[in-house]
Amino acid sequence: MFVSVLDRPVPTKVTAPEPTRTIRDSSIARVLRVAQPYLYLTPAIALLVVWTYRPLVQAAQLSTYSWNLLPTTPMEAVGADNYRRLLELPAVGDSIWRTVVLILALLPFSIVLPVVISFATRGVHGRARVMYQSIIFAPFLIAPVAGAAVWQWLLDPSAGIVNRILGSDRNWIQDTATAQWVIIIITGWHFLGFAVLVVSAGMAGVNSDYSEAAQMDGASRWQIDRWITLPLLSPTLVFLTLMTVLLSAQWTFPLIDTLTQGGPSQSTTNIYYLLWDYGFHSFDAGLSAAAGIVLFVGFGAVAGVLVWLSERITFHDN
Repeated sequence: MFVSVLDRPVPTKVTAPEPTRTIRDSSIARVLRVAQPYLYLTPAIALLVVWTYRPLVQAAQLSTYSWNLLPTTPMEAVGADNYRRLLELPAVGDSIWRTVVLILALLPFSIVLPVVISFATRGVHGRARVMYQSIIFAPFLIAPVAGAAVWQWLLDPSAGIVNRILGSDRNWIQDTATAQWVIIIITGWHFLGFAVLVVSAGMAGVNSDYSEAAQMDGASRWQIDRWITLPLLSPTLVFLTLMTVLLSAQWTFPLIDTLTQGGPSQSTTNIYYLLWDYGFHSFDAGLSAAAGIVLFVGFGAVAGVLVWLSERITFHDN
């Protein structure tokens, strides 16, 4: 009796499953997928920690010591005494007030004039637009110290072109009534071109469909600018306001150090220049560090309020 070979079932090789290894591989893949965005941020976070937060911690530590910056002099722990001295110094309150005046006086250069110039020149096209943008942006490319030297020559009390035009012999830089305004005007002249380009870029990003639809409904040019273009420019204007509030004191530092050194009679000393003066003129490192910490906390609170406001008053084109 014969049995057909073709009818016999062929045995198949069964591989034993590896449940543990499969679970481990899927867990690693899930962790890598979750960690991927943070890995991209790692270099930026590392630089931020090294160049910003580590010096900030060191400044907070230094603010509790008395030290004259000499390596041979030991640092003496004084606790919160530097902060107490800071609150008792009248120069601190005066410098904060000058900083507020500086910020308010620079807002027309960073908000009002750029908006007016951008609206007035939006009809300029082609090579004329390139030329106009190059001319108005040029002051921003000039080094602040070089710009200060040119303005010092223009405002010279005996041979400056400003006094020749006005028929005056006033020393604009060394007069307590005008020195602060000289710093403000030079800083505004320096920053105006950058602000105009930012506003122009914001206007270019506004969808033209809105204005075309408003024109079909009979809206005038003024109505379109007032109710469509300006509201959609609000994120750009808030950004420029934030920059002006937070960075004005820093922008004026090279001009003050070149032209007035904080004088005359401290009429140009703002809070940013004052903390530098405490550290590198008076050699009181602890007091300077305490002023820096107070400045950081104060401007951080102002920035937080401005960001909170910007989320509620700005309009976005979705």
